[in-house]
Amino acid sequence: MPPRPFLSDQEERDEREDRNRLRTLDARLDALHRQRQPLNADIQRLAAEQRALYDRRQAPQDLVEKLYREHGELGRKAAELRTQRDRARTKVDEALIRLRELRLTFAPGERVRPENLKREIAELELLQQTRAVPIDEENALIARLRQRSQELKTAEARAGLVSEHERQRKEAEAAVAAARAEVDALGAAMAEARSARDRRMVEIRETLEGAGALVAEMRAKGRERAELMARVDAMGREIADLEREGRRLIGAARARREESRKTVREFTRHRGPTADLLDTAAEAQLAELMKRGKVTLGGSS
Repeated sequence: MPPRPFLSDQEERDEREDRNRLRTLDARLDALHRQRQPLNADIQRLAAEQRALYDRRQAPQDLVEKLYREHGELGRKAAELRTQRDRARTKVDEALIRLRELRLTFAPGERVRPENLKREIAELELLQQTRAVPIDEENALIARLRQRSQELKTAEARAGLVSEHERQRKEAEAAVAAARAEVDALGAAMAEARSARDRRMVEIRETLEGAGALVAEMRAKGRERAELMARVDAMGREIADLEREGRRLIGAARARREESRKTVREFTRHRGPTADLLDTAAEAQLAELMKRGKVTLGGSS
């Protein structure tokens, strides 16, 4: 059974007030610790989700860089194809000029084939031999035969030149067709390059929109996490204040007991009680205060 406390009435009232205050502090500390635990768990969860979103954002960033490179390459390819097409168009113009020049080298009548003239002469001779016609028609027929015979001699004399001209004309026509085909092919390739470049731009825009959505989600989670951290920090400051006040109350109780111990020692120095007994009484009184106050300052966080 511990000795009766050596405290005055005022000190007893202070003890009761401090004990009640310690109970209030202890209950508030327990509540704060319980409230802070799920908040810390939410903060850790949000931090993990932010890291996952950051990792997911890296892939769209890499894809955008790849698409930008492809977009630039396609743009350069389209420019090169446009230059090649312009050169091909120049070739078409040159081939057309060459073809026109060849066509103007000989008049259509000068390009009559000897075979055609021989066939016409044979038909005229047959007509002369098989039909009886008036003298004026016969004279005209004879004149036509002479004209065609003269043209045949001229055509046979120019046959080699006409044949060479015909060859060159066909080559010029083939060159025109080939140049036009090249222009068409280059135009189609250029259109495809431009279309592919436009598709890359659409893909870039869509990818950036997706990445933007990830960033927006990251920022939203960051704001939520910051709000939770602010609440946790506020709780931490309140916990620190409560623990500081609790330590102050306990210190005040110890100081009162120490002062009581000194007073009693001085008063009873010549009256018998030993210092050990007084110390035991004072410590028992402090232990009772802490027991009744359920002091758990500095407990679970």
